[in-house]
Parts: sequence; structure tokens; C-alpha cells
Amino acid sequence: MAISALIIDDEQLAREELKYLLDEVGGVDVVAQGANGIEAVKLIEEFHPDLVFLDVQMPGLDGFQVIQKLAERRRGNGGEPMPQIVFATAYDQYAVRAFAVNAVDYLLKPFDRSRVSEAVERARTRIVSGSGESGGEKPTSSQIEALLKLLNRNQGAERAPAQPAKLIVQLQSRLLLVDQAEICFAAIDEGVIRIVTRTFEGQSKCRTLEELQELLDSASFWRAHRGFVVNINHIREVVPWFKSSYQLRMNDKQQTEIPVSRAQTKRLRELFKL
Repeated sequence: MAISALIIDDEQLAREELKYLLDEVGGVDVVAQGANGIEAVKLIEEFHPDLVFLDVQMPGLDGFQVIQKLAERRRGNGGEPMPQIVFATAYDQYAVRAFAVNAVDYLLKPFDRSRVSEAVERARTRIVSGSGESGGEKPTSSQIEALLKLLNRNQGAERAPAQPAKLIVQLQSRLLLVDQAEICFAAIDEGVIRIVTRTFEGQSKCRTLEELQELLDSASFWRAHRGFVVNINHIREVVPWFKSSYQLRMNDKQQTEIPVSRAQTKRLRELFKL
């Protein structure tokens, strides 16, 4: 039996990409799509889906405000079941808060097929077992109250530790302390992360780009593509590419050209007012 699902995202390309991956995974019937938080609430109330893929930053209501609206309505109507929620966004700073409100999973853009499949299976397990506040049996009033309290917490109450100003980069047998501002970009290739500055190239001891990003200043470093993290201060040129896509020409020695994923095109336009 297929899981009924909604996709809510203000970016059409992101909706199309996720729909394509869900079709590949199978077992999910996307009954409707929405472009903002207000539409999300209306569509959830109309279709009563098993599962909602929900962006965080959207016009009208953000993803957490959508959950809050649903919880408030259910508090007033006797506790109608909440759908399972998978947050799908380009920003990882909301992950802890997403799991605090009992989300099934948290997907980062650009989406990965295996992670989408994993999220679907997690949701299916909850739906079949009736476990979790958002699936199966009606939540109690105390569960809804607890959910609302979590949603109303000051988002800045738990701040991430400050990133180190310098990063260790391995250059042959040497371990160099490099100012983050000097890094042009980082790239992963066959499990090895390259760190490229304007004067040299070395390697990071981090195992994944996600792990590296935790050490970098989020105000300067941006995951432009699944395989690249770029320092926006070292972008030399934005190069228009085919089908409304872009490449970034960096200011390292090689003037490396880095693709911008479809899911990150909106972020690029926001950064440089394109």
C-alpha cells in the first residue's frame, strides 16, 4: 500500500527533484504540492496525508510554524492525528530543532536518493506501527502541549559553539594552520577532501563535507553543490550555464569552475541579487 504524501517547498526545482526521487524509490503517492506554509496547512487539512516533506524557510509560514498551526488546531478538535514530517531544506542549522519536534527525518538539499529512500522507510515504519506523535493513534493533550512548548522555545537558546578561526590542512607531511578566510573552496573526490587556497592545495582530515562545514563559518562558506563547499568571498565570476543553471569561477590559481546544483540556484540568486 502506497504512502500518501505532500511536498511543500517554495522552490519549484526542489519540488520536481524530490518528486522524481520519490517516484524512483516507489511506494509513495504524491497527492499534492504546495509552495508556502499557508498552502501547507490547507493541503494537509484537505488531503490528510500520511507523510509531508516540508521545507523550513518559506513565505507566509515557515516549516516550524506550519507544525505549530497543525498542533494548535488539533488541540482544539480533540487531537486529530498529525502526519509524519520530513524536513527538507538547504540549511542544516535547524536539524536539532526538527528532531526535537519528533520529525521522522531531516533531508539536506541537494537531495540524495539513498537518504530519501531511508526517510520513506522510517516514515513507513512509524505509520505501520502507529508510533510517534505524528502517526497512527491520536496524540494526547499533554503530547500536543509538549510539542507547542518545544516549538515556542527561543530558537537562539541553544547556540552552536563558535567555529575555530583556523583550520588544519595537511600538505604532504606538514600540518598547516590556515585562516578560513584564505580557503577558496573544498571538494570531495573518492572520499578525500581537498582544501584549495589561492596559493596551495592540501587535504582535510574530515571524513565528509558535512563534518568540514561544522568547522567553517556558515556566513562565508556555502554548499553550492553536493561535492563542493565554496567561500563566497573567493567567487571571481558567476557564469550562466545551460537551462538557467550557473557555474562559479573561483579565484584560485586554476580559476576552478564549480557547478551550482539546481536546488542551490535560488540561494545563489539571493546571495548576489541575480
